[in-house]
Amino acid sequence: MRYRTRVTAPAAALFGTAAALTAAPGAHATPTTQQTGTSAAKTSGEPGPETLGDPVFPALGNDGYRVEAYHLDFSYDPATRLVDATATLKIRTTRALTRLSLDALGLDVRAVRVGGRKATYEQVDEKLRVTPARSLPAKCSATLRVEYTADPRRDLPHTGWVDTPDGFAVCCQPNSAHTVFPCNDHPSDKTDFSFRLTVPNTLRGVATGLLVRTESLSGDRTAYTYRSREPMATELVQITVGDYVVKDRQGPHGLPLRDVVPTARAAALEPALALTPKLVEWIEARLGAYPFETYGLLPCNSDAPDAFDFTGLETQTLTIYKPNYLLQEEKKIGSHMMHELVHSYFGNSVSPATWADLWLNEGHADFYGLLYRYERGWPDSLGMTTMEARMKDTYARGDQWRRDWGPVAAPNAANLFESQRYLGGVLVLYALRNLVGEAAFNALERAFLARYRNSSASTADYIAVASEVSGQDVSGFLQDWLYGTKTPRMPGHPDWTVTQVNPSLVAPHSRRGGHYHDNSATL
Repeated sequence: MRYRTRVTAPAAALFGTAAALTAAPGAHATPTTQQTGTSAAKTSGEPGPETLGDPVFPALGNDGYRVEAYHLDFSYDPATRLVDATATLKIRTTRALTRLSLDALGLDVRAVRVGGRKATYEQVDEKLRVTPARSLPAKCSATLRVEYTADPRRDLPHTGWVDTPDGFAVCCQPNSAHTVFPCNDHPSDKTDFSFRLTVPNTLRGVATGLLVRTESLSGDRTAYTYRSREPMATELVQITVGDYVVKDRQGPHGLPLRDVVPTARAAALEPALALTPKLVEWIEARLGAYPFETYGLLPCNSDAPDAFDFTGLETQTLTIYKPNYLLQEEKKIGSHMMHELVHSYFGNSVSPATWADLWLNEGHADFYGLLYRYERGWPDSLGMTTMEARMKDTYARGDQWRRDWGPVAAPNAANLFESQRYLGGVLVLYALRNLVGEAAFNALERAFLARYRNSSASTADYIAVASEVSGQDVSGFLQDWLYGTKTPRMPGHPDWTVTQVNPSLVAPHSRRGGHYHDNSATL
């Protein structure tokens, strides 16, 4: 296909989302209540549940409504290094609510409005409870506006902020978007986003999506407005402020590519940035057209060891990296650059329905990242140069990994990002391809991406598509591979054996409670 330049609406329409979210209250509006005052008489309804029941993060998300759009307005002050922010949400209720909640942690909330009128609120643990004066009817639209201040340097149990010498970036996966903005922080509630970032003229503000407006403001400040063309999960948001230059180039079929690069390091990073067009071309030949409006890299302006606990991380339309990693030669970085690009398909375009489905993201990203490496003859970290050799080695570890880190599709919060979700996921895909054949496997991959584009999908959804497209019932086969406590036989390799479990061997857990992303075999 050919990408076409997206024609943006006139300036007045560009803020349609923000204007709609902050419009005057409608029929469901509530009388004014003070932050600490007493609620007016309530009508029918009940408090919304403060969880979506995720099997890995059971406290995450909130029920009783779905978010139809977010507009985030951030103003960064380099003198105080604080962010003055307003998050405006348009929601639609699924039941009558006397109270609803958002996920929020480490945010200094100043005011909350529902339908343009003050509402009472309280912050309890990682929830922001909002009580309108009157309940919201079922199936009604409502606007929530939360004014708050955030400190990217704040010490929290977990955080999505990346503090840099000249500003900040964010990396919210898996459960930290609500340390950046109040939200329904679960990948099953994907929706539209727009951003307005106000910064001094010496800095640049960049966010997910495309730049749709630039405003020169008094006090030597500039406001940049971005809008994401496709819906997005909260964990995929990117907002960054710093001394950056935006470098534009063209990808396959006219796809606009955008890199956000530290100004002082732009020339040194150019060889790595120039690799992106051919990476996109390679993956499009296997998975179809790139699913978003733009792509690029964000070498975050910090190489501090404790700046963030990963080498690269997918955020929608921008992959954030530690700059020093990208200064290496192509054979050292190309495989992982492919891994992160594949997340645009598996993880971003099709998000996990729950965090137990993470193997769909990481297994696919490592699968194609390794294929890309081996096609070029680049040895992996074990010195291997073929997928078959690496899979035989991984197969031998299968029972030990299942004992130490659980089945591939049954993680917990402590082992979510262990190798079982990465190479263990690759092994499942390799087994499936061996079973159904390469042509059927390629067809079911594309069918799955097409069916669940711009939404979330579960492991059961993938199994159903695999059975439908391959023409054979693979449900039992995949159930054993994904949920079994023993490693099944490998199709096409009856001679492969699994090493006996060593009960005394205790596999090391990743750092920071399992939120460590560098178990990818593509590194």
